[in-house]
Amino acid sequence: MAEAREAKGKIQTVTGLIEPAALGRTLMHEHLLWDITRPEVLAEDPGEVMVSLDNVWEVNRRSTKDFGNQHMTDPSVALDEVKRLRADGGGAIVDLTTFGIKPDPAGLRYVSKESGVPIVRGAGYYVDEYIPLERKDASVDELAREIVGQVTEGCWGTDVRAGIIGEIGCMWPLRDFERRVLEAAAVAQGETGAAINVHPGRHADAPFEVVEVVAGAGGDVTRLVMSHLDRTLFSADEAFALADTGCVVEYDFFGIETSYYWFGDVDLPTDYMRLRYIRALIERGFLSQIVISHDICTKTRLVAYGGHGYGHIFRNVVPLMRSKGFSEAEIDAILIENPRRILTLA
Repeated sequence: MAEAREAKGKIQTVTGLIEPAALGRTLMHEHLLWDITRPEVLAEDPGEVMVSLDNVWEVNRRSTKDFGNQHMTDPSVALDEVKRLRADGGGAIVDLTTFGIKPDPAGLRYVSKESGVPIVRGAGYYVDEYIPLERKDASVDELAREIVGQVTEGCWGTDVRAGIIGEIGCMWPLRDFERRVLEAAAVAQGETGAAINVHPGRHADAPFEVVEVVAGAGGDVTRLVMSHLDRTLFSADEAFALADTGCVVEYDFFGIETSYYWFGDVDLPTDYMRLRYIRALIERGFLSQIVISHDICTKTRLVAYGGHGYGHIFRNVVPLMRSKGFSEAEIDAILIENPRRILTLA
């Protein structure tokens, strides 16, 4: 475990350890190489849709219903997109593509080396419906050993090590396998010092259930990042209650500004509304518990396919934050200081 001791106090990227001070403005929840095609879409064998100017709006609106839009496995495309991110002022990316949605650790290493942008990759499992039946009998201890190995040795047959645990996929109500993975993540967190990121179920109670399970398994809730609040909590009071637990709150749908949510009847906020929630959290004293991102996981959100790309926050949202009265210190806390603290192995 000499490698694990060496990693303490540093950030573990796909190309190796870096000092926290080297981490610039960071997107805390993205996917660079992935396949999140829904099982029911695959079962229909619909044929791959080719994105073009005359269908990009409609495909993006349906988002997860078209085969082809839900996967991006070409490292050359990812590299071009990351280079755009760097040109827009982005400094680093956290890729949370876990088992079930086709992680590509070697591909991430290639993109990071060629672009010069640090990438931190995640360990663990996505939601139950994406996991083969033969993997679902694993015990908490077996799952914890696997996650620890991904942080200390390498992920999925490679020597590319994870620097964060997650995104750990959860549904509502929580499945037995997902509960075991959450508990295993808490155990692995204690052994590796890595933070945990969780994809909660689509219900207002789901994030609070996740906090309860992680805390009950001995996890450090202050190093637990709760993703997707944009589609889960819809009032400032709900966000305050979650932040009161000590966890990190993540608004990661920046760039999605549509009245239609492909997973159900949800009033998605605009970027302006996201910033209002964040402003309210700051005024309540939760600045150190806020991170943001885009959660890009469809082709039509990439610049190459007509979307905003990974640079949207730096190119468009940061100027909007300034115009809305956010100070440079607040912007840096959200994009630099909080990610540095969270990603540093404790």
